[in-house]
Amino acid sequence: MTWQVGFTRTHHPDAAHPWRRYVALGDSFTEGLWDVPGGHPPRRTSTVDPTLPVRGWADLLADHLADRARPDGEPVRYANLAIRGRLMRPIVDEQLPVALGLEPDLVSIIGGGNDLLRPSGDPDDLAALLEDAVARARAVGADVLLATGMDTRYSPVVRRTRPRTGIFNAHIWSIARRHGAHVLDVWGMRSLMDWRMWAPDRIHLTSEGHRRVAQGALVALGLEPDDERWDDPLAPLPEPPAVQRWRTDAAWLRDHAYPWATRRLRQTSSGDTRHAKRPELVTVVRDD
Repeated sequence: MTWQVGFTRTHHPDAAHPWRRYVALGDSFTEGLWDVPGGHPPRRTSTVDPTLPVRGWADLLADHLADRARPDGEPVRYANLAIRGRLMRPIVDEQLPVALGLEPDLVSIIGGGNDLLRPSGDPDDLAALLEDAVARARAVGADVLLATGMDTRYSPVVRRTRPRTGIFNAHIWSIARRHGAHVLDVWGMRSLMDWRMWAPDRIHLTSEGHRRVAQGALVALGLEPDDERWDDPLAPLPEPPAVQRWRTDAAWLRDHAYPWATRRLRQTSSGDTRHAKRPELVTVVRDD
């Protein structure tokens, strides 16, 4: 299952963990856009091959958990029910029951970003939905991994959602405290404050961004990261000339912002016709 894009994993034979059945729920962040073979995300939304395989941080986390499982014990099994474009309500109503039917001992429930991109997105309503999902997962004995929303202070467009994302994040920490859940602090990741971590659509992560988030997930679960410098910022680059910035912004408006706005007007989603990429638990093969 592993693609090995520019990163050698370190085995931790003595870092045992209790999880053997991990199920990931959510939207495009957890589905893995745009962590694609070769590590080069598509330049244009309109030319994306719908069959293009994507990996992402959750797949990487499953790999890490398999690496750290004792060889003489039960293997790690993994399912990913996340679908791009999903709002919080479908994640809770559609994905969660399927996930609980797989009898997981670890569930990641991460969503709300697509809701908050809409003017009607209410962080308090989203928190109520999320807390219900966490309570249901905890009631069957599963550990839960949540994640804060990303800090969009440097995004010229998505920045408008930052106040509501901050409120939602406060709810996430409170929900985790009340129910004994783990929190992946994406908001606090310094390394993501760099456009080189982001795909051309400026909303989804590159392969390197997903790799670092997977390391953050290990830390959130109380495990040692493979790379102690996992959240170090990249070395700064010189500021590009103004004409280059203008051309880049124009290309983004044409190739990504306009198609996204068109889908909103038509009330459609990029995930309307898609199904979960890994709907059943499969054994994660260790790289020994």
